[in-house]
Amino acid sequence: MRWLTRLIAPALVLTLPLAAMWWAFPEGLTAWRSVAIITAWAGTALLVVNLLLMVRQPHLARLLGGLESAYLWHHRSGIAAYLLLLSHPLALALDGWVEAPPLAWAILAPWAQSWPVWLGWVALLLLMAGLTTTFALHLPYRRWRGFHYALGLGVVLALAHVYTLLGGAALLWWLMALALLALGWRLLASDFGAASSPYRVAAVARPAGGMIEASLLPSATALAVTPGQFVLVAFGNGAHFRGCGEFHPFTVSGIAADGALKLAIKALGPCSQHIQELEPGVQVRVQGPFGTFLGDDAPDTGAAPQLWVAGGVGITPFVAALRAHPRARPTTLIYLFRQAADAAFLDELTHHAERDPQFDLLAVETGTAPADFVQLLQQVEQLAQREINICGPAPMVNALLPHLYKYGVDPKMIHYERFDFR
Repeated sequence: MRWLTRLIAPALVLTLPLAAMWWAFPEGLTAWRSVAIITAWAGTALLVVNLLLMVRQPHLARLLGGLESAYLWHHRSGIAAYLLLLSHPLALALDGWVEAPPLAWAILAPWAQSWPVWLGWVALLLLMAGLTTTFALHLPYRRWRGFHYALGLGVVLALAHVYTLLGGAALLWWLMALALLALGWRLLASDFGAASSPYRVAAVARPAGGMIEASLLPSATALAVTPGQFVLVAFGNGAHFRGCGEFHPFTVSGIAADGALKLAIKALGPCSQHIQELEPGVQVRVQGPFGTFLGDDAPDTGAAPQLWVAGGVGITPFVAALRAHPRARPTTLIYLFRQAADAAFLDELTHHAERDPQFDLLAVETGTAPADFVQLLQQVEQLAQREINICGPAPMVNALLPHLYKYGVDPKMIHYERFDFR
């Protein structure tokens, strides 16, 4: 069912704008004015879809094929919406140009218009600022989040622009209601943590250099998490620790029967580096769970043997699966790490391989060189018949996939996480 759920987000991106275009399709107008009306309604509808796709709600994320898929289409719909809305004033100007060139320039000059038109121009500028940050890979998280708040304000102003010009059209009321619902949920439930569950840090271990594993105990009802999923976590304050106050995604490395969770946290960014100083007793807010990786890994499901490939901190979901239950089908894990000091959980994985006849481990120290996937895959029996799960950085995934296809692996049998949206 994974492929079916992944169709829901693109279907939503297409359906609502097409419905808006059909509802608002003009008759008896000039060609360019018709284009202006159609692009305005389609762009406005796409903005609302964009907001719906950024709602971090576990059930909705699962319906949309996972949070990673939802964020991917959130990004795409935002770009498409901006281009459509940018076409709106240009089409109006071209319509004016046909009548008289000075009229076209007047339409493109906001200072020559009334305040309802100013709302539209400000909304367009805010959308431009918000979308620009999506391409800024090294922008600090807090600044990136601030620009995205500006993008949300741009959506509100765009809807206000339409309302002041057209009044309360039925479709507009629906779009405004959906937009306010999505924005309200994201701000209150997600960003401010109203929908989070309380936990506290019980212990902190250090499985590798630059990484901790935090054990969290639920202070109320525990979340129902399965191996391969991740949660969004905001750490509070302790006796000698001050949290970042922001929700960040971390993959679950262990799940206890009483609902306690273990999180493996690598020092990758400013906040995760600060979290390396975490101490027991710190209060934690947890949202989720999210993700569909390893979603069918129950002991009694599937007959196909498995191949797991992990790079660096990508070992985390596989550790959670091994801790949950012994392997019910033959499983080979290829674990890639740069040096022994970075090999988190290696002793534990070796122990699993020694006591579980269904589990084989290929641990490879790569250094700074790329992994030799040709040599590694030759050691895996029945490769073309295996279900393959890959978790690691995007370059590793991109380098591995062509080799799997060369060995005749069905793309439907390959599942992977790249950490792109994190």
